[in-house]
Amino acid sequence: EVQLVESGGGSVQAGGSLRLSCAASGFIFSLYCMAWFRQAPGKEREGVAAIDSDGSTTYADSVEGRFTISRDNAKNTLHLQMNSLKSDDTAMYYCAVDISGSALWWLGLLAGRYNDWGQGTQVTVSS
Repeated sequence: EVQLVESGGGSVQAGGSLRLSCAASGFIFSLYCMAWFRQAPGKEREGVAAIDSDGSTTYADSVEGRFTISRDNAKNTLHLQMNSLKSDDTAMYYCAVDISGSALWWLGLLAGRYNDWGQGTQVTVSS
């Protein structure tokens, strides 16, 4: 059974930093593309960043240059380093995986193409 457990969320002032983690189990973590999504109240879920099994990455324009996605295959953990946070970054953050083996070029940041999700961790940025 695939399990994804996010942690590291919290409240921070604008300009601050947070590091999110996602502990994965139930599948061979190193083989699959992983991603971070977020959803603010009243808004659709949007892709933030994704990382393929070979380490290639993609980012949403809104976070490019501020956020960094990484993976620790030895610890089966996905990370999202978030710097220069803005109030617009306030949302519930989710990690996701596609265990069909599709590549990042196809998955991108499209939520419908990822088939397993964590429960989320809340990030609140105050201005």
